[in-house]
Amino acid sequence: MKTQETVNDTGQKLPEPKPNGKLAALIRTHPFFKDFDPHQQRLLADCAMEKSFEEGEVIFREGDPANRFYLVLDGKVILESYVLDRGRVEIQTIEAGDVLGWSWLMPPYYWQFDARALTPTKAVFFYATPLRDEAENDHEFGYELYKRISGVMLKRLQATRRRLLESSRRKSP
Repeated sequence: MKTQETVNDTGQKLPEPKPNGKLAALIRTHPFFKDFDPHQQRLLADCAMEKSFEEGEVIFREGDPANRFYLVLDGKVILESYVLDRGRVEIQTIEAGDVLGWSWLMPPYYWQFDARALTPTKAVFFYATPLRDEAENDHEFGYELYKRISGVMLKRLQATRRRLLESSRRKSP
């Protein structure tokens, strides 16, 4: 797989990830990546690096280009969305072991929520653009990614539905 240049949301070039034995071991043993074959695990490890966020730091913003996803190792991240007349509304809290970000795999590749670290957070950052390209070429790899990301999307949809129901109950007389 050829790694492509990746830029952040402000257009700055991001550093190339460096394969790392610790990350490769984490990918091999994490339930989200279970049953990926060794070649697929290597592809993931080649696009991964460790990343830390301070409390309150914005990880991504709704509407910005989505070119990455995260595996949260430690800490908590809040997903929020802006609602007219209400401001920021919490959608879901992401914790250690959870995957953060699915918008990189679904067109039009823009974030659907804001993500902000609630506590100091450590994560594995995955450059998703080359993984998405690989999924287009290797359908078995793509199918495995889509199955897993579909589960993440389902959790977000259910969390959003619960928030809407809670919000409508609070407004009812």
